[in-house]
Amino acid sequence: MFTHVMLGADDIDAAKAFYDATLGVLGVPEGVVDEAGRVLYVHGGGRLLITRPINGEPASCANGGTIGFFAASTDLVDAWQAAGVAQGGTAIEDPAGVRNATGGRQLYLAYLRDPSGNKLCAVHPVRA
Repeated sequence: MFTHVMLGADDIDAAKAFYDATLGVLGVPEGVVDEAGRVLYVHGGGRLLITRPINGEPASCANGGTIGFFAASTDLVDAWQAAGVAQGGTAIEDPAGVRNATGGRQLYLAYLRDPSGNKLCAVHPVRA
């Protein structure tokens, strides 16, 4: 459906440290900085890019937006959140745990804000 997700950050080094740690827990290779100074993560056919805004204005997070990352287990969801907090992120919402979703599904979720304020979620399906 989409080719990539791009997030803005004012401090690329802090963003790279945060995403290297949190995505590394989920099995994603360390990000690569390209010739334009963007950090690129490629895994499982998906791409995540972190960049300074091209208009020169400060980065800002989307109100109401969330980016979800698949985790292979509940332990990895917890480790993802711990890695994010250790790298300057903030745990938000309710504590990590099972949530009821539409259609009788159950998901184990944890939420973070990255150092730039972007809202992120790690998700492990408990019952599809």
